[in-house]
Amino acid sequence: MASRIDFHFNVPNRVLYACRVVRKALANNMTVAVWTRDERKLDFFSRQLWSFDPTGFYPHVAADDELAAQTPVVYHADERLLPARDVLLLLDDTVPDDWKTLFERMGRVIDVVGIAENERQPARERFKIYRAAGFSPIAHDQGNLKK
Repeated sequence: MASRIDFHFNVPNRVLYACRVVRKALANNMTVAVWTRDERKLDFFSRQLWSFDPTGFYPHVAADDELAAQTPVVYHADERLLPARDVLLLLDDTVPDDWKTLFERMGRVIDVVGIAENERQPARERFKIYRAAGFSPIAHDQGNLKK
């Protein structure tokens, strides 16, 4: 089971923030899984990993790709396909359908929350769900970070 759940909130751009988390994780030799139900957001995330850091290279593939086992960053809209990773990045406004099973495969969960109220309110509900399940989610305000 995930050792911790962190809520990174007040994030102006969830996808760009996820790319930065990936960069930091890979610099620390960690593997990453990314989940959202939104296929377009996943496609945008993949494209951003190629362009957000002109000098960086962040190998990534969809979780159902034949190279997924050898690739440090995987993503998919079907949480059942995500393999065990050190970090799970959640970019959705809902809890994954089988989140408990998913979290069992992950070392740590980072739930990325935007600044808009329509993103913050669902995050409050997710926070309550995790707390009711016995987790102690930790909130991290990212609103004052430099770009």
